[in-house]
Amino acid sequence: MSLVWIVPVATLVLGLIIGWLGQRSGFCSIGGIRDFILFRQTRLLKGYGALILSAFVFYLIFSLIFPEAYGGFFWIIQNGFTAIGGAPAGLSVAATVICMVVGGIFAGILGVLLGGCPLRQIVMTAEGNVKALFFFLGLLAGAVVFTAFIGGWVGNFFDLIGL
Repeated sequence: MSLVWIVPVATLVLGLIIGWLGQRSGFCSIGGIRDFILFRQTRLLKGYGALILSAFVFYLIFSLIFPEAYGGFFWIIQNGFTAIGGAPAGLSVAATVICMVVGGIFAGILGVLLGGCPLRQIVMTAEGNVKALFFFLGLLAGAVVFTAFIGGWVGNFFDLIGL
């Protein structure tokens, strides 16, 4: 197998493993927070903790294997909140953080209204749930619309107000 196929195949295998684990465990980050607040149940919240811990561990492992791609493990300590190369729409750091917070709030609200986080919706789509399929198609359409149309407008808006 040539090196060109390693990343797509590894991504597919890892995605299938994560999807299988998400389906078998019923993992949902928003559902875990909801269940903890409403019912004091921590079963789904333990999966959220495992997600954060595994992301940290794999980031550490990959930053040691490919240091040139990650700029060192403690990049944020060395650079602070400086501009990140390739930021969407050429936004400043403050504008990027504002967009992330607003997007996170909307994702949280919609996740609660739909009964699950985006990962759970994708798993439910694979299980045949039509409502989740429309969520997934809307997610893809939203990404295309933002990239094609809104990204430049957001950049112009933040330039106008000086962020």
